[in-house]
Amino acid sequence: MQKQRDVFLSALCWQGVETGVYPGAVAALAWNRKRTWKKVVTSCGYTQKGGKGVAVSADTFFDLASLTKPLCTSLGFVFLEGHTGLDPATPLADISCCRHYPSQWRNIRLADLLSHSSGLPAYREYYKAFAPMQSKGNKEKLFDLIKQEQLDYAPGVQCIYSDLGYMLLGRILEEMSGRSLDTFFKHAIAGPCGLAADIGFRPIRSVEETNTASAEQIAATEECPWRQRLLVGEVHDEHAWLMGGIGGHAGLFGRAGAVAELCMLLVDIWHGRAVHPNLAANLVRKALSYKTEAGLWALGFDRPTPGRSSSGDYFSPSSVGHLGYAGTSFWMDLEREIVVVLLTNRVHPSRENKKIQQFRPYFHNRIMQELEMN
Repeated sequence: MQKQRDVFLSALCWQGVETGVYPGAVAALAWNRKRTWKKVVTSCGYTQKGGKGVAVSADTFFDLASLTKPLCTSLGFVFLEGHTGLDPATPLADISCCRHYPSQWRNIRLADLLSHSSGLPAYREYYKAFAPMQSKGNKEKLFDLIKQEQLDYAPGVQCIYSDLGYMLLGRILEEMSGRSLDTFFKHAIAGPCGLAADIGFRPIRSVEETNTASAEQIAATEECPWRQRLLVGEVHDEHAWLMGGIGGHAGLFGRAGAVAELCMLLVDIWHGRAVHPNLAANLVRKALSYKTEAGLWALGFDRPTPGRSSSGDYFSPSSVGHLGYAGTSFWMDLEREIVVVLLTNRVHPSRENKKIQQFRPYFHNRIMQELEMN
């Protein structure tokens, strides 16, 4: 059965290459039967378009993009709640590092930021006001720009996915933990479950160092018009790049198998079968099950939107997941104990390739149909 599903998954992934959805991909599928996980990981294509670069393998790293939000930042606040008693209902007015923020932000709760219901705008192209250079002042300048924003709606009224909210959460997490996000994630989240070598940030110290260090194992992303070069091992998100490659909204790189392992652990924690030494099980379940009248979001994790979800039509309502702009995603069906991870570099060589929007639901539907039939 495992071999059959490996062959099936490989053929499905190659469809994406053959139809121009992405140059390369790695997919991981895991399912739990009788408290035993089975997992297959398959790869296809090349790290660059047209067969350039090297063949993608299970060891290839991808820019995880916004998967950083749930896997680092959301789980980071689960850590803080367990170790410091920080309540997600805490308003920004009660957080010391936020007391100088605009008065209209005072009633925004951490839970509002985590569930994309804070009222902050979805996105701004701040990076266009910066030269594409690393500078110690970039981070402060970015947050000065964010602090000038007016809320688009009252906190808790609706859910509008916001990069700005997670940039702010990343700063809060750093200040409250006393560590940079890359160090925090390595030692608090990934390290204790043996994944530190397979998921992590890639701090940008110099372009030369970044582009040469293990570049053959990293899928290329965009031929960036702002940075005027092909990105290999540099975070695709411009704002995370300006902050040295480390942001609460983007910056993680990882291997598909490792992302699947972390998701499998979360499913096991949900069912009371496993523990993470730094993440209290009841708080993990609280984050994954959180509901707000404003929308479908849990605390950092999305839920399937009926009729138009990237997860397709067959994941149960108890499922949670997330997408990444560079072409990445994971979905966990907590009820049926299924994990699907798809890592691609669909933005290579250009972000104008949007074929993945139609491919993702097809991909997940085919997998769920295969699991149902076999």
